Amino acid sequence: MEALDYAEKANEIFVLSDSFVRIKELIDDEASTIDDIADVILLDPALAGTILKLANSSFFNYPGKIDTISKAVLVLGITEVYNLVIAYFTTKAFKDIKAEPEFLDAFWESSVDCALIIKYLGFQLKLPNAERLFILGLMHNLGELVLQQFVPEQVKKARHIASGELPWLKQRDMFGFSYADCTGELLKLWQLPYSLIEPIRFQDQDDFEHCTIETKLLFIAKRMMLLNHQCKQHDRDKVLSDAKMHEINLNASVIASANNFCDMERLAILAILNPSAAMIY
Repeated sequence: MEALDYAEKANEIFVLSDSFVRIKELIDDEASTIDDIADVILLDPALAGTILKLANSSFFNYPGKIDTISKAVLVLGITEVYNLVIAYFTTKAFKDIKAEPEFLDAFWESSVDCALIIKYLGFQLKLPNAERLFILGLMHNLGELVLQQFVPEQVKKARHIASGELPWLKQRDMFGFSYADCTGELLKLWQLPYSLIEPIRFQDQDDFEHCTIETKLLFIAKRMMLLNHQCKQHDRDKVLSDAKMHEINLNASVIASANNFCDMERLAILAILNPSAAMIY
């Protein structure tokens, strides 16, 4: 089976809800108003509560209190609220996956770490609306959940990385494709924006010449995260070279700063998106 085959099977099980579809339709409709979007979000109290918690968290550092969904859309912007909606429904879609709690906790912790790191890098480079990058990190590895549903034993083997191996290369050796390939196919079937699909699909592309800045940042953030998780015993330069960092004007000191930021913010984000993973802290 190829990446698309697994994604198509997953698309039948891990479905984004009708509320998501309606919100997407409203956001795509230029005639829609903030109140139109807010009204649909409010129909799902859990979604509304999650958005308000995230909007008022240190993740955004908004100086005032955001106490309504309409204000959240107005202050954060439609695109950012849409990203929060995607984050909520993505975690909800995989709620009933066949996996041990320990596996899922580790998965979401590493995903949140990648999301926080890429957001931090975006701010370091002074990219506009760097918060938008968070969703790329959070969703970058959904392909692993897809494969976990159908071939859990192979995923277990793929998770064991020797010091001379790199995760994405081992995935290609085992499956013929990487988790990034499978993630990209699933997001395409979910009809998510190409601006999300492209960086995730090409996150392992080490030739930066034709990559978007989002793709380059995800390349860096993913490897920084892996050095704290699967690749702790690796030579750092083998996973992420200084040369690749320098290509986008980042240096080694950014790693320590990004990790510190991640350590400070991780628990708060996990507590909102995946409370069980936050329990280990």
